[in-house]
Amino acid sequence: MLHKGKLQAALNLKRGQFSLYDGSFSEQLKAYQQALETLYQRYPTSAKLEYVLPPAGSGTHSAGARPSTEFDRWLVNASQSRYHSPVFPFGREFANHEQAREWAECIEGVTTVAVDGSQLQPWRDASIPVALVQVGFFINPHMHGRPYTKDVRIEVLAPDEIMEESRNESSDPDSYPYSEMQVTLRRYMLEVETLCSQMEQCASARRAGDPVHSPVVFFDGSLVVSFALTMPSPYRERYINSAVSLLKTSEQLRVPLIGYIDTSYARDIITMLRRLDALEPQPVLRETKKIHDALLWQGRLQWGDRTPAMICARGDILESYGPYRESVAFCYLQTTARRPPTRLEFPRWMLDDGILEPVLDVVRAESIAGNGYPYAIETADAVSVITMQDRDEFYAQFQAFVEKQGVKFTFSNKSISKSRRR
Repeated sequence: MLHKGKLQAALNLKRGQFSLYDGSFSEQLKAYQQALETLYQRYPTSAKLEYVLPPAGSGTHSAGARPSTEFDRWLVNASQSRYHSPVFPFGREFANHEQAREWAECIEGVTTVAVDGSQLQPWRDASIPVALVQVGFFINPHMHGRPYTKDVRIEVLAPDEIMEESRNESSDPDSYPYSEMQVTLRRYMLEVETLCSQMEQCASARRAGDPVHSPVVFFDGSLVVSFALTMPSPYRERYINSAVSLLKTSEQLRVPLIGYIDTSYARDIITMLRRLDALEPQPVLRETKKIHDALLWQGRLQWGDRTPAMICARGDILESYGPYRESVAFCYLQTTARRPPTRLEFPRWMLDDGILEPVLDVVRAESIAGNGYPYAIETADAVSVITMQDRDEFYAQFQAFVEKQGVKFTFSNKSISKSRRR
């Protein structure tokens, strides 16, 4: 039980620290926004900007982001735009949600595909370690007479499949030998496998003359697996291989792919601005972890507006992407009225083929249907989610299953006591 009176006293003790943080944050954000808004004056062409940025393979001195073909397109109208920040206006306004939904009918005939996953980690209080991964997918043809598909893929992980691979002799002998990292990795890989399979099916139908527009597939998360950088081998390599397979499948089949990051803390543009500022006679931008890219455009975009696409040029995990090292592009899209814009990542070929804008209209339409979040991803999440009731049902079925095999399955007294009290 939370003691509200004591909480208020504890908050009051830290009042000054929160105020100090807010003041420092606002000052640094303004400095970075100013650097972004004057970018077009200092670098009037993408070639000039590209020339001064660190080359690929510079490691910790990476460029962060590089200009794409859209950078020059923005520069043409930068001095006359509503804001000098890099912005491509949507150009439409809706008086109400009904008007927005009418516009969103542009998605008619476009098949959208989304996947999302859930998992049950091995339960330490159970006598047999077991885990469950469930990936849901939602396929919506957006065409009269064609039903949507909601389905799941389920995988049960046996004890030898969740054993910690990075354990060694120096590991704590009292630590649990079964790895949650294994389960999370398998969930990620199954999400990617499912999405690649769906892309192959869409491409096959297209080759067979199925009269539907090119599909758009949604991945709920980043296409750049920087989170795996600090993971031990072989986890890191498996995440990288899965991410590259997703990019490769999309490129080879020419199926548009969107990595949707609703709340992004990526700092690629921040890194780029710092690199450029270091070249100035009197640098003004301080290193900070408080500011991330999306905040640079907060309050500067109207609904549907987006930023020009840039090429992700981090000097960390992308160095291991091989030929796909510079194949991830990104932009920020305003999908809600009050929150910072959403980060969208996509394969670079979509820029080269000139299909980005119609694909982003699909993202806008899905966000209208989902009231600020793509309906396709929202539905895939609802299909995949595993509740506490599902957890209990899983263990009941698992217990019945193993005991039929003559194997005893028990829970600790501690877990039984907790279940009685909660």
